[in-house]
Amino acid sequence: MRVAIVTESFPPDVNGVAHCAWQTARHLVRRGHEPLVVTPAGPGGGPGTQDGPYPVVRVPSVPLPGYPQVRVALPGRRLAAALAGHRPDVVHLASPFVLGARAVPLAARLGAPVVAVYQTDLGGYARTYLGTGEGIAWRRIRAVHRAADRTLAPSAAAARDLARHGVPRVWLWPRGVDCERFHPARRDLELRRALAPGGELIVGYVGRLAPEKRVELLAPVCALPGVRVVIAGDGPQAARLRAALPGARFLGALTGDELARIFASLDVFVHTGPQETFCQTIQEAQASGVPVIAPAAGGPLDLVEHARTGLLVRPHDAEAVRDAVLTLEAGRRRRAEYARVARARVLTRTWSAVGDRLLGHYAQVLGERRPGWAAVA
Repeated sequence: MRVAIVTESFPPDVNGVAHCAWQTARHLVRRGHEPLVVTPAGPGGGPGTQDGPYPVVRVPSVPLPGYPQVRVALPGRRLAAALAGHRPDVVHLASPFVLGARAVPLAARLGAPVVAVYQTDLGGYARTYLGTGEGIAWRRIRAVHRAADRTLAPSAAAARDLARHGVPRVWLWPRGVDCERFHPARRDLELRRALAPGGELIVGYVGRLAPEKRVELLAPVCALPGVRVVIAGDGPQAARLRAALPGARFLGALTGDELARIFASLDVFVHTGPQETFCQTIQEAQASGVPVIAPAAGGPLDLVEHARTGLLVRPHDAEAVRDAVLTLEAGRRRRAEYARVARARVLTRTWSAVGDRLLGHYAQVLGERRPGWAAVA
């Protein structure tokens, strides 16, 4: 099967959309399929590269005003040429908004069905960064996803949002997690001594340092005696958060095995953002054998079973976050039990298992467009 993955972000970008698109391309190759990736270029980026066994076409882009780490594709002919040259059986749109929207009519011209993957609360981003435009963002989302043969939502909450805004043909497709890289065995006692030389409880956040993540809610946790807050990530609010979270250790953006070592060396993982359509870092913490505290909103509702695999708290409530940390600080056995159950559950959500579910969605939309295709594929 030839699949064109048109994604608004791709490595070396570090975010959920980029990582999921990269894992999807890798899985397609492992299963004997032929992916092509089309994505915005970074600063000074060339037209394309060969990323291992599949080509990556990078189209011209500009930085998003106020958030230069995010690139927005510019109009041009490179996308059309790439799709026409690849002759895809399926076009996969990853978090479509600008580049993905341009791919929809091109896919129709090629007769290829479109699977659109909803991953980012763009309406919420418009509200957070622009103070307006949420309705405009949802009109764009609705137009793109209505034109798709199938929309895949990462969580039940995201599926409900899409349905409420008039998006049809929505199916649930969660994200996978690398349970070999993110593993309790990576817990590092030397690292723990460096981060908390007094033997403090290590409470960590991993992710972008951006307004919608509400990392400042960790301020009351920083004030707790016997607790050390560790922050791994970077973003436009990094300087502000260093001032707002006195005593916290800021490690910068980490990836790969270094990030996995940090995850496994935490005692508690806290995610503070209330706008997550999924929340990959929660799964990575759970795979690492770490109990989770997260807001009772959006994607975390599918990932954290309250008082079983972690604690859910009121969104936007710094005192609720602090109280949850105190609850877990006082209960070492409870932390261990939450971590054990969470690790067991994510073992069924590997990227391989999730990738095979995606192939099933491809087969179904192809069968709907081309009766009998699945029987001969």
